[in-house]
Amino acid sequence: MTGVPASATGGPGAKPVRGGKLGTAAVNQASLWNIANILTMVRLLLVPGFVVLLLHNGGYDPAWRSFAWAAFAVAMITDLFDGHLARTYNLVTDFGKIADPIADKAIMGAALICLSYLGDLPWWVTGVILFREIGITLMRFWVIRHAVIPASRGGKMKTLAQGTAVGMYVLALTGPLATLRFWVMAVAVVLTVVTGLDYVRQAVVLRRQGLAAERAAAAAAGPSEGASGARGAAEGDGASRTAEPDGASHSAGAAGPAETER
Repeated sequence: MTGVPASATGGPGAKPVRGGKLGTAAVNQASLWNIANILTMVRLLLVPGFVVLLLHNGGYDPAWRSFAWAAFAVAMITDLFDGHLARTYNLVTDFGKIADPIADKAIMGAALICLSYLGDLPWWVTGVILFREIGITLMRFWVIRHAVIPASRGGKMKTLAQGTAVGMYVLALTGPLATLRFWVMAVAVVLTVVTGLDYVRQAVVLRRQGLAAERAAAAAAGPSEGASGARGAAEGDGASRTAEPDGASHSAGAAGPAETER
């Protein structure tokens, strides 16, 4: 009934597996400790280190901010590779599905909050970006039983623009580069809002389609069940009618010998 061979469940016909529990543990360990998950965990560990480096010595030391930028750059690079490796080499795990978006939001959120705390970035910019990122993540869970919202080209451009802009703000830039980072951040904010609205539209459409498909499946299953019940009742009536002539013949047979004796 489970759809699993008896040999796999320890039932009749089961064959001993070399290594026993140790072999199972090794399989589970290999599925978790793969290169994609390791990169995700490295990105998570970089978050507190990045915050310490950025805020060290009051947060305005160009040397320490350069170190913070290096940590942020490594985190962004691992973000590019871990998902690609997981999909390419079939290394997708439940841990990775949960930890990867958390790591993404953690490093970006930490950078934005620290920059606003230092007065380098307006709080409204941090609020808009974080509201969008957290809201879209929650919306993905809202529609996940109906469909998965795919990453769009606009979403990838948004991520690139955000990473570039935040990285430029982490560095202690002056002159034309300081002006340039303002416009890069402006582009990132615009892409953040536009792609966020597009994700909301996709989520609403996918949810409506999913609910409509569920209703259609339920409607299709209802008449078929009713028809099968009617067929069962009809077969029962036919059997009872067939039994009645048999009973009459038995009565006639019983009366036959009595008439002969008379």
